[in-house]
Amino acid sequence: MSGQPRDPSPVPAPVSLEVARSFPHAEPLPYHLMLRTWTYAWWRPVLGAVICMAAFFILAAVVFVVVAVGWAALQDGSFGDNVEANIDTANLRAPGLLGLNLGIGSMILVTWFVIRFVHRMRPRWLASVVPRMRWRFLAVCIGLAFLALGAQVLVGTVVPSAAGDELGAELNSFTVSTAISALVVLVTTPLQAAGEEYLFRGYLLQAIGSFSGSRWVAILGTATLFALAHGTQNFPLFFDRFAFGVIAGWLVVRTGGLEAGIALHIINNFVAFGFALSFGDLSTTLNVTEVSWWNIVLTVTQSVVYTALVLVVARSFGLQTRTRPPGTTAQPAAGESVSTA
Repeated sequence: MSGQPRDPSPVPAPVSLEVARSFPHAEPLPYHLMLRTWTYAWWRPVLGAVICMAAFFILAAVVFVVVAVGWAALQDGSFGDNVEANIDTANLRAPGLLGLNLGIGSMILVTWFVIRFVHRMRPRWLASVVPRMRWRFLAVCIGLAFLALGAQVLVGTVVPSAAGDELGAELNSFTVSTAISALVVLVTTPLQAAGEEYLFRGYLLQAIGSFSGSRWVAILGTATLFALAHGTQNFPLFFDRFAFGVIAGWLVVRTGGLEAGIALHIINNFVAFGFALSFGDLSTTLNVTEVSWWNIVLTVTQSVVYTALVLVVARSFGLQTRTRPPGTTAQPAAGESVSTA
């Protein structure tokens, strides 16, 4: 015995400055603080947020028009009439839906551009703290989203005329146009959902979180922006979208990545578009401005069930929820388990 007190805390292996600085963070960080790198400056997230929001309203519209014009060039008849029909969101068809989905999906590339050239980080740091997309967890979350949707449907059977008043009672006729629209939904809806998640729950949550230092400011701020970005809406519909943003943002922080939010977003949009093609029309679904107050009951049901299931799975997976710089171990914050952040 040397008589010296024993230090119970583990001592990380020494790491050279060159190795440490090849990693963007000096210490383990949760998802919402990941932009606080070695070169962090307050203006970086501000500039990045401005670029992203400008792209959301400008670039997405440009992509929409380009797709509409390109599709019109391949159609028979008057080119001008075809373009006008393809950009008519009041009577949305496959070309318009393709343009909308690809326009919003392009936000993935925009956020990658900003994270790379404004923050000097690799785009993979937007996917998760690992950093990469955790595909197995994403696949499981898609299954959990179906279970939560089932719970919502069950509750909907006893809720007075909740959110589907705009749907018809009879099945629509299946036409070539319907088949093309269904193919567009199947192929591009995941891109559209992921684009919104990369923008709102990805970059903007990191930007607001890194700027403010608060996960709740980031979660509530991005949820508000997400709801407002959908345009005119009554309060129950605004709350529905705001609640989705809160739940998705909270799960991002708790699980350390975008997978849970992307999965729920994809399934919600698949179901919405599926019902529109089967019983209603795409324009009504995309341009809805009012829902019943009872819709809040359905929203809460789905959110609670999905959140509980995701947390159970995240704990069983032992998900990493903080970054792990060389020579360090991601330690949970006070009062948190290894599957929280």
